[in-house]
Amino acid sequence: LAVGDFAEPRSVRAALEGADALLLSCADDPRRVGWETAAIDAAVAAGVRRVVKLSAMAAEPGSPVAFWDWHGQVERHLRSCGTGWVILRANWYMSNLLAAASAVAAEGRLYAPAGQARIAMIDPRDVGAAAAAVLGSPGHEGKTYLLTGPRAITYDEVAAGLSAATRSRVEFTDIPGDAAYQAMIGDGMPGFVAEQIVAMFARLRQGVAAQVSPDVETLTGSAPRDFACFATDHARLFAPAAAPARR
Repeated sequence: LAVGDFAEPRSVRAALEGADALLLSCADDPRRVGWETAAIDAAVAAGVRRVVKLSAMAAEPGSPVAFWDWHGQVERHLRSCGTGWVILRANWYMSNLLAAASAVAAEGRLYAPAGQARIAMIDPRDVGAAAAAVLGSPGHEGKTYLLTGPRAITYDEVAAGLSAATRSRVEFTDIPGDAAYQAMIGDGMPGFVAEQIVAMFARLRQGVAAQVSPDVETLTGSAPRDFACFATDHARLFAPAAAPARR
């Protein structure tokens, strides 16, 4: 086990000593491009033969969504780095819904500026399995894989899935982007992050995440989990709290 810090290049170089492959992922941070491109350069210098970049489904330099722009810039650098590379473009994570769990449990309502967007959202466990498959087998160099769930679903369908999993009524409430922004700010989220989330939902409503890909099953040999599975596995987080017993 080697501990590294993207902000400490020396620690990154130390962590790469003796490594054959690198799975590259860090938080959504304005320093991401600098951090990840420096890590790629350090991996090349250390003789790492394969760099696997965990990216986003709509990664593109110049994207109006900063998070996707950053991924796009790192992808561009990776393709020209001179070592073997693989890009995993993950769709919208089902685990993003965990941020709404307390509101769902308290009110039975799922709030989001999602409209009728169809999203082939993916369980992050399937992203991990795909990454492990790529890291552990040959023949993937120079390829970009799109990792999605088995079906594109709406937030109405998400609410129905949570209802079934929690055995309680959960309804989806579509809200304007401005209202979502204010709610996130009220919950203590930094303004820039809230702004980017609203921008992502605008693109989701345009269909950017609706494509379903077979790549998870191709890489792992197993179909990706559907939302019903995710909802069942995390039902306790979304379920209404039991009423206190009367004395």
